[in-house]
Amino acid sequence: MTEVDTVTPKQVAPDEASLHESIAGALASQGDWRRAYEHLRVALDLARAEPSIPEQLRREVDRLRRERAEAREESLRDALTTVYNRRYLDRRLDDLLSDARKPLAVALADIDLFKNVNDTFGHIVGDQVLRRVAALLREGLPSHAFCARYGGEEFMLVLPAVQPDAAVRVAELARARIAEHPWSALCDGLSVTISVGLAYESGDVTASRRQVLEADDLLYAAKHAGRNRVAYRDRAGTRVIEYCP
Repeated sequence: MTEVDTVTPKQVAPDEASLHESIAGALASQGDWRRAYEHLRVALDLARAEPSIPEQLRREVDRLRRERAEAREESLRDALTTVYNRRYLDRRLDDLLSDARKPLAVALADIDLFKNVNDTFGHIVGDQVLRRVAALLREGLPSHAFCARYGGEEFMLVLPAVQPDAAVRVAELARARIAEHPWSALCDGLSVTISVGLAYESGDVTASRRQVLEADDLLYAAKHAGRNRVAYRDRAGTRVIEYCP
């Protein structure tokens, strides 16, 4: 048997590890975090065959793992408000609505007369309002609930495993928090309110698939009732929580 024939995998591994590490570096520089991470994992697995793993390689794998996780999280967040974006919302709703065993409430919130805010105070102030409203909507959410930007000046609160009365309280507290916020501190003469449509389903897959449309219908009911309202349905029909200044 020749000398070449007796080369062991352990002897080959360092060169292969270096090759995968180089490929990972090239992919990372192009922003392809997923494939870069995969190559670094292969390099690390190969290096583990050696008596000691190069510390530099270990650090590179840890760094790329963090950057990959950060990049994935950023891809699911709205750039302006930092709440979850529509991509994440649609994905999570599909998962949640497919499980008919768990109740689910969704509250669609729309900033009242937001065009007037932009026209009167400018788009920079409008962007500040969007960020502040998003932050206020996130306050006090139950465990496993989340806020997402539905589009434009609309946001959605997704409330899994929350009973109807509790969901109404969450929506009303969010509405009150925004109405009572000192908006004039941001810009003199500024006031901001939201209208909310709250839809609740439990144990009925067919009805659950109509839930977002129902929330949208109830949002318009809140608008037509005078804005700065929460609208929902119970066994007696459509209810609108009246705002009492």
